[in-house]
Amino acid sequence: MEQVFFHVDMDAFFASVESLDHSEYRGLPLIVGGIGPRGVVSSCSYEARAFGIHSAMPMFKARQLCPNGIFVKGRMERYSQMSRTIIGILQTFSPCVQQISIDEAFLDMSGTQRLFGPPKEAARKLKDAVRGQTGLVISVGIGPSRYIAKMASSYGKPDGLCRVAPGKEILFIDTLGLKKLWGIGDSSLKVLHQHRIDTPEQIRTMSLEYLIRTFGDAAGHFFHSVAFGKDPGIYTGEVKSRSISTETTFPVDLSDIQIIRQQLLRMSHEVMFRSLEEHVIGTTVAIKLRYGDFTTVSAQESRDTPYYSAEEIFAASSRLIESKWNKLQSIRLLGVGLHNVVAQDKPQQQELFDDGFKRKRELEKAVLALRNKGRVIEKATNLMNLNQDFEQ
Repeated sequence: MEQVFFHVDMDAFFASVESLDHSEYRGLPLIVGGIGPRGVVSSCSYEARAFGIHSAMPMFKARQLCPNGIFVKGRMERYSQMSRTIIGILQTFSPCVQQISIDEAFLDMSGTQRLFGPPKEAARKLKDAVRGQTGLVISVGIGPSRYIAKMASSYGKPDGLCRVAPGKEILFIDTLGLKKLWGIGDSSLKVLHQHRIDTPEQIRTMSLEYLIRTFGDAAGHFFHSVAFGKDPGIYTGEVKSRSISTETTFPVDLSDIQIIRQQLLRMSHEVMFRSLEEHVIGTTVAIKLRYGDFTTVSAQESRDTPYYSAEEIFAASSRLIESKWNKLQSIRLLGVGLHNVVAQDKPQQQELFDDGFKRKRELEKAVLALRNKGRVIEKATNLMNLNQDFEQ
């Protein structure tokens, strides 16, 4: 059976949701993110991108580039709600949906042709379903692997649809060129250019052993795989697992500790909210770092009693970052997870029934309830002066 994967990208997701809710924003340079002095851009419209603005850019720089733009504080609860709606639509097309971020997901569409037709026809039906039920447009990439599908979804955005047929992977890779290959950023390009490597074709002339010896084990394997159009294995794992995690690959590598901690705080809340919605608790917090040279570092911290609040997850992940981050290297990917999760009603330790733990859990439930009702709250900012707002 032919393997068929879709990668769905919710185009300029946060900005698109804001434009959907506020028609007066449509067609204008719209920037979504933290409004405070340490705020960063979370998303921006394509009109704003024309000014050179991109996600993870400091907000003050975005204002310099586009002083007449529309700057809006993010509403994570609204985006999460819309994300869940879209994921629900995706699940009507495939039982194997792997959400990798709030605005991206993979679908294993292998064997679904009798239900939805050939891959491109199925993708059009999926795009129509999302637009019809939400008013949003998505881009869909189709490929024989997740990696190829992900890059195909970027081809022709926004509202794109691109299929890379089996056997055409190398042609597609060569057409894109090194600069547009996912996972090869500016720092990697610089290193490759220093070795006079400018095209995927050149990499294919080199042995795996040479690439490992020159660039290190992780980067060597990665370059070798992608140059041949093979999935480097970044997106692997079961759709269902005994953990809850989220991670973000940044378009620009991060080195500012305040911005990194902002991202940790956002991810800690996302993980905690998901644990509440799935009625689970966990006893291990994990972090994942990937540097510009593709070296990946993971670490975790466990305890006997579960983590009951985003505040606790944030504190643990901050300690792990402090101990594991090589500050001479910038971070291209950051992830936070809650591992060793069990159903919430399963007994753990006697501390589970102590008033202090119960109060923390009930507070998080109240936060989730407020978020789902559209209320505005601020939480966990006592840990640092981030002025990070969470709207519910």
